[in-house]
Amino acid sequence: MTNTSTSKAAFDIRSEERGLHWIAWLARDSDGKPVNAVVLVGETREEAEARARDYAHQIAARPEA
Repeated sequence: MTNTSTSKAAFDIRSEERGLHWIAWLARDSDGKPVNAVVLVGETREEAEARARDYAHQIAARPEA
């Protein structure tokens, strides 16, 4: 689990292996549910978590974040 902070929000990046790929998602609460029900897929853990970090930056850049 990785913590990603942005100027407007902080997220935990969670990831797990699923078959031949990895999934990653952003979580804000201790329940660990994906923010906006979004799960990102990558061939490797690093790829999935990088996509989750990019998504965290997109969310933080929105005016309503």
